[in-house]
Amino acid sequence: MKTGLTKKQKVTEVFYNAKDPAAEIYTHDTKLKKRLLSYAAKYPELCKRTDDDGQGGLWFEIAKERISIRLTAPYSQERREVASKLAKENNTFRDLH
Repeated sequence: MKTGLTKKQKVTEVFYNAKDPAAEIYTHDTKLKKRLLSYAAKYPELCKRTDDDGQGGLWFEIAKERISIRLTAPYSQERREVASKLAKENNTFRDLH
């Protein structure tokens, strides 16, 4: 969909506060929109689409306890080398094709 928006303008924002039980999510991210639409269809009591901005962005309201932020530590050089060695030994790339 051509929206006239730059990639930098196609944002994802999460709004919540300590008082309200629900959070609002505004996003242009296609994968996230699909995930939220699917979740809303499956769990309408926990999540619903509330608006469409007409430029590719969708608004959702979702139960705040359903949201989590996952921070992952970067792989150390040693861990990358071990993973690479295991993949080569098990020919992982070939098995994927």
